[in-house]
Amino acid sequence: MYFPIINAIPILWNDFANYLSNRPRLGGEFLTSANTSKMRSFVKQTLSKIRKNPSDQSIVEKRWSEIYKQNKNSTFYCKIKEHLRPIANSGVVLEHGCSIGIMTQHLAKTNRLAFGIDKSYYAISEAKKSKLKNLDFFVADSLEHPFGKTKFDLVLGLNLFELIEPKPLLKLLAGQVRKKEWLVLSDPYDFDRGAKSVKEPLYEDSIRKEITRQGFAISKKTTKPSHLLWDLRLYSRANLQYKVDLIIGKKTR
Repeated sequence: MYFPIINAIPILWNDFANYLSNRPRLGGEFLTSANTSKMRSFVKQTLSKIRKNPSDQSIVEKRWSEIYKQNKNSTFYCKIKEHLRPIANSGVVLEHGCSIGIMTQHLAKTNRLAFGIDKSYYAISEAKKSKLKNLDFFVADSLEHPFGKTKFDLVLGLNLFELIEPKPLLKLLAGQVRKKEWLVLSDPYDFDRGAKSVKEPLYEDSIRKEITRQGFAISKKTTKPSHLLWDLRLYSRANLQYKVDLIIGKKTR
C-alpha cells in the first residue's frame, strides 16, 4: 500500500482513490502540484479510477479551514486551554480532528511530542505551517489512524461526535490512552444532519456513562454537563453559536 506525500503532507488514507472520489477538485490540485513524474503518474492513475461525484467535500473543507483561521483566538479555545493546564505532563499527545492545529500546537508547547490528524488536506496544510519541531500533522481518518497500538499521555477529540459514529470513536480514543493518563472530549451534540446524521448519537449523560464504562474516572470539574460558548464568525454578517459540553477523564484501568 502506498501513501502519497504531497507538498510535505502525508496522506495516510487506506483508500486514496476513495479519498479523491469525494474531493475531485483537490485531486486536480494534487496533479498540478506534484513535483515529480512518479507522483504525477500516481495521482493521474488514481484519478482515472474514481467515479464522477457531483459533490465535492474539498470545497467545504477549504472553506472551514479559513473559518477556523479567523476564529483561532476564540474564547472557546481559551477555556479549553484553562482546563488542560493542570493535566499537561510533558508526555506524548494526540489530537483527533485537529483541523488547523490550534490546540495541537498549544499542547506541543508543554509536551514532549504532539501529533494531529484530520480528514481535511487544507486544514492540515495550514497546521503544517507551525515552526515547532516536536509537532507533526497527517491527513488521516480517525477510525483508520496510522498509530497502531501506540498509547498516549493525552488524547484530545473536540466536537467530533456528530461527524464520526460516537461509540466506535470513543472506544478507539479510550484505547489509545495510557493507564492513569487523560482523555479530553467536547461536543455540542448537534446530531441533526439529515442523511449524514450518525446512527447512534451520545448525549451529555450517555457519553459520561460510556466513558466510565471504558475505564475512566471523570474529573470533578466536568462531572456535570457544561455549556461553553463556541462563537464562530462565518463572515461579516453571520456567526454560528454552539454551547459545548466538555468531559475530561483519567484512565483508571
